[in-house]
Amino acid sequence: MMMDVTNALAVIRTLEAQSVQVWLGDGGWGVDALLGEQTRPHKDVDLIVRVDQAEDAVQALGGLGFVLVEGRLSSCFVLRDAEGRSVDVHPVVFDGEGNGDYTMENGEAWVYLAAWFGGNGTLQGEPVRCLTAQGQVECHSGYELDDEDRRDLAALNERFGVDLLPEQRFPVL
Repeated sequence: MMMDVTNALAVIRTLEAQSVQVWLGDGGWGVDALLGEQTRPHKDVDLIVRVDQAEDAVQALGGLGFVLVEGRLSSCFVLRDAEGRSVDVHPVVFDGEGNGDYTMENGEAWVYLAAWFGGNGTLQGEPVRCLTAQGQVECHSGYELDDEDRRDLAALNERFGVDLLPEQRFPVL
């Protein structure tokens, strides 16, 4: 089952209603929010929350039928509902400068820079918090990108003029 915009917004608004600070993370819906339109289907919604609100997030989304299916609340975790829709959560600890320290599944640390949390996007015309275009570019590095990733990054480059890394561009034929 795909995560459509109505469901993605319901997840975000449910968390906000419980005072959970939430940002659309790197990837599909975060890119589409920046672009202000859905550009492709999405199998999940990637979110960033504060690690001290992870338990609150799980409880809040339980009200929508989501249950914890993998991961740990101190690291990456995934919630899924009976329809197969998924919420992929990256909990962070904010440091004194506003950077979000995220412990990946392999135990390595990833830092979301404070400036990246300033993204403003829209889903169905409704404002949502998300990573900035520069944050999206930086988060899409260090691993093998697929064609969807490259298209997402090319769209951000075209719309916002953000510089892409060489490995993020489609090969020139």
